[in-house]
Amino acid sequence: MACCFPVTFDRSRKGSFKFGKSSSDKFSRSSDGGGSSRSPKSRSFSLGRKIEKEGLVVCFGELLIDFVPTVSGISLAEAPGFQKAPGGAPANVAVAIARLGGSSAFIGKVGDDEFGRMLADILKQNKVENCGMRFDANARTALAFVTLRGDGEREFMFFRHPSADMLLTEEELDKDLINKARIFHYGSISLIEEPCRSTHLAAMDVARKSGCILSYDPNLRLPLWPSEQAARQGIMSIWNQADVIKISEEEITFLTGGDDPYDDNVVLEKLYHKNLKLLIVTEGADGCRYYTKAFHGKVHGIKVQQVDTTGAGDAFVGGPMNNSVSTSETSLISAEVPTALSSFDPLCCVSSPN
Repeated sequence: MACCFPVTFDRSRKGSFKFGKSSSDKFSRSSDGGGSSRSPKSRSFSLGRKIEKEGLVVCFGELLIDFVPTVSGISLAEAPGFQKAPGGAPANVAVAIARLGGSSAFIGKVGDDEFGRMLADILKQNKVENCGMRFDANARTALAFVTLRGDGEREFMFFRHPSADMLLTEEELDKDLINKARIFHYGSISLIEEPCRSTHLAAMDVARKSGCILSYDPNLRLPLWPSEQAARQGIMSIWNQADVIKISEEEITFLTGGDDPYDDNVVLEKLYHKNLKLLIVTEGADGCRYYTKAFHGKVHGIKVQQVDTTGAGDAFVGGPMNNSVSTSETSLISAEVPTALSSFDPLCCVSSPN
């Protein structure tokens, strides 16, 4: 739920992380999104370009405006002013993949307002296919105020009462676009309220039946949930359906009820499920850990000058995911996981401006 669009990637560092299904056909999208019924209150918008099916990653969820203080290291109340920036974790991942030269698309809903149209245009500028976007004339684009305080803690304030992203319906879902994907990526924020929750579940069902790899980053934002119990239950309700999961140390502690996030047995016994191909635990500046059915290990971070960690987790996800779809291989090559993750571990700890 944080902005990482300004991240600059080092394209010289490459890995070979591979998983997914193979295909070679191409498709182009028209302005009406094609193949999905639409509410008369909603509009669609398309980039109007061809997408490579064999490498397409479709990201589903929220797209919003982040307001970030013009001065760093202070609380929201202390901020003298704010600068607007595009945000939303699934959209961040889509942009990260596109900036790395990959093929990505975004599905979600924004208000039919200035901010919503601005966000659609930003996706277009970043070469993310946006034909899956819908525009609601009766709801506003979501807003979030976010800061990294001097004590290192992030502070959020959300305005969603309700916002357009919460109102996406199954009838507005571009199922044809999902069917073209090799990976379907999503978070948990779209599970909080109806009708978006049912739409999220329907999108997962379409993706699973079409043979997509299901990629899940819970992206815990407690202030958006009715309670901690509701958040834990909501996040875990789709846990066992994912093929790939990325979580943080804090999310392990939360989801396990306070267990040690650095204990491999905790991760393997409480969070790793039998259908999972890969579980990644990000550790900020310390890098990440990875778990597969065959083995697990750690990739250490690279020391850099930290600018802003906001959105770094989303940027991290985009790296190995882009590599995973850059090949026609039909299975996860587990032995190459460390190589792929080490190619992008700087993104665990820094989000750099242009």
